Amino acid sequence: MKVDVLVMGAGAAGLMCAIVAGQRGRSVLVVDHANKVGKKILMSGGGRCNFTNMGVTPACYLSANPHFAKSALARYTPWDFIAMVEKHRIAYHEKELGQLFCDESSKLIVRMLLDECAQAGVRIETSCGVQRVRKTEEGFSVITAHGEVHAQSLVVATGGLSIPTMGATGFGYELARQFGHAVLPTRAGLVPLTLSGKHQERYHDLSGVALPQVDARVGKRSFRAGMLFTHRGISGPAILQISSYWQPGDDLRIDLSPGLDLAAWLQEQRVARPAAELKNVLGDALPRRLAQRLCELWFESKPMRQYREAELKGIGEQLHDWPVVASGTEGYRTAEVTLGGVDTDGLSSTTMQSKLVPGLYFVGEVVDVTGWLGGYNFQWAWASGRAAGEVA
Repeated sequence: MKVDVLVMGAGAAGLMCAIVAGQRGRSVLVVDHANKVGKKILMSGGGRCNFTNMGVTPACYLSANPHFAKSALARYTPWDFIAMVEKHRIAYHEKELGQLFCDESSKLIVRMLLDECAQAGVRIETSCGVQRVRKTEEGFSVITAHGEVHAQSLVVATGGLSIPTMGATGFGYELARQFGHAVLPTRAGLVPLTLSGKHQERYHDLSGVALPQVDARVGKRSFRAGMLFTHRGISGPAILQISSYWQPGDDLRIDLSPGLDLAAWLQEQRVARPAAELKNVLGDALPRRLAQRLCELWFESKPMRQYREAELKGIGEQLHDWPVVASGTEGYRTAEVTLGGVDTDGLSSTTMQSKLVPGLYFVGEVVDVTGWLGGYNFQWAWASGRAAGEVA
């Protein structure tokens, strides 16, 4: 079979690329080894698909080249994708911090993309693994489970290593290396952190205890959002966010009550409730089980009247700067994204085309561009997919 554009990967970036190339009149085939289109889209946002974020800027992305994402993101904005969502009459809402979700189901986003593909004449073949790729004079020869395909342009939209149970593989990185591209070291991003040894023993039975808002900080980078204790460590939006910046050995600090000056509040409580024990007072500002555990580990719990002002000030400061000694992450098994990937130095930032191999493109998560939690990675998928689709 001969096509103008062969897209490997029927995820967000691959489908967007296929739609745009098809709309230009190119013959497009999308192949995916999975049995279903858009598996990651379907599970996103608890089944409601956090499809973009209205606060997208290049500063919300991690990459060895922080400037690389600027061009694609500037040329395809959240508003452009929202226009497609509204054209298909999909109801959506803003949850928090600019995060947009479907009112009903992420299936509607997949259906929208498939409808757009159908209108653009795009062919999609699932359960279609790729066995071999080689460069030819005309473009590329690709041996798939369904036969050989000859294509002028080849778009690699195979994603990263996160959530292998959904079929994630390192195939895109292998292909990049085959054609001479550097692949930067990969690791799990947007992932829960694990504790071990005495650090886990101290907190593992707090599994399920949640704080609605903390500040998680590594170096100069901090995120304010919710946190959750798990039987393996800590999770929740603030922890997932900071996990992309944390590496083993880094000093992780958590402000357990960023909206309340605990030192001043404890002084007020000493006057108002002199007979109350510290653990019970702290239980009004923090989850009760956590307050009790902190008092067991760090602070002697006695009636408030027995504390000096300096002691309460010290307790407040410690709770605003709580050290967590994480041992690692839960890894790709639960990670939402993969950090690292195909080095952007070998790609055009305007077209996503390889600088080494004409007609070869890399889009989406396989590239060394990783967004924050909250729709940023989908926006990169839409924008990078579109950038390649406009020229492939």
